[in-house]
Amino acid sequence: MKQIFLKKTQSPELLLFCSGWGADDHLFNHTLPPEWDYLICFDYRELRFDYSLLKGYSSVRLLGWSMGVWAAEQLFAKCQDIPWSHKLAFNGTPRPIDDLYGIPDKIFAATTENFSPLTLVKFRRRMCGGTEGVKQFLSHQPYRSLEELGTELKELQKLVKEHKPDVSLTWDKVIVGTQDKIIPTKNQQRYWKETSATIEERPMEHYDELFFKECLGGNKELWTKS
Repeated sequence: MKQIFLKKTQSPELLLFCSGWGADDHLFNHTLPPEWDYLICFDYRELRFDYSLLKGYSSVRLLGWSMGVWAAEQLFAKCQDIPWSHKLAFNGTPRPIDDLYGIPDKIFAATTENFSPLTLVKFRRRMCGGTEGVKQFLSHQPYRSLEELGTELKELQKLVKEHKPDVSLTWDKVIVGTQDKIIPTKNQQRYWKETSATIEERPMEHYDELFFKECLGGNKELWTKS
């Protein structure tokens, strides 16, 4: 797993972002508020996190997107000494490959088994919701090879089945995109309604350029429970 500081100014506040499958630092290199440092995690071919990167921070905001919600659970659910100030999940659940709570198992398996350049094009179109969304995505497309993305899919399929934490993070707020074509909206709703998280529904696709600009830009509305 890659962990990269996109902004590090010795701030006492950190935004820790667990991004989704296929992402990298280029995709989310947005401008952050001056008072936040910014650490992004991606590439889940293996799960190894350097916890020393969090030392010195008095406040940590956690953002999980898509597979990053599951990854955050794996990495941080058992950590008792992280000074969380807010944990926000977007279009994801801690059970990302699941017929009831995530991507249906057969769909994920078919995508993995038949992964190709055409599969990737179709996935990104569904993820972004159409031509305009894809254009926005491709304007800062991740610098990762097809082979690497395919390997990450296979490893995620295996890791998700093998690793189920016996404790869970308490997410403060969840934003569910009602137009999400990757993780069905009804599955996200079904999972989060069984938790204490504040649920907010918005008419967004699985990937939403404006949402990430607002969230990473420090929009106070997004970083509150209600």
